[in-house]
Amino acid sequence: MELPPNFHTVLALFAVTFLFNLPFGYARAKTKRYSFRWFLYIHVPIPLIFIARTVSHIEMKYIPVFALAALIGQVLGGKLEL
Repeated sequence: MELPPNFHTVLALFAVTFLFNLPFGYARAKTKRYSFRWFLYIHVPIPLIFIARTVSHIEMKYIPVFALAALIGQVLGGKLEL
């Protein structure tokens, strides 16, 4: 089985996206639902992930993978109890 040439880059960016969304998910879970802060905690990571994807020259077909990583990070971050 042969991996695509950019597999390691996609995997690394998946991990970065997931880890970056953990604290935002944690903060989102502590705020009032549908408030301005709640909205910001969900949407602030998106431009940063876009910049990381663009700088690393990852194709647009991988966007659903990064959206999944962001969703998992938000959900698991919301379940953290520190």
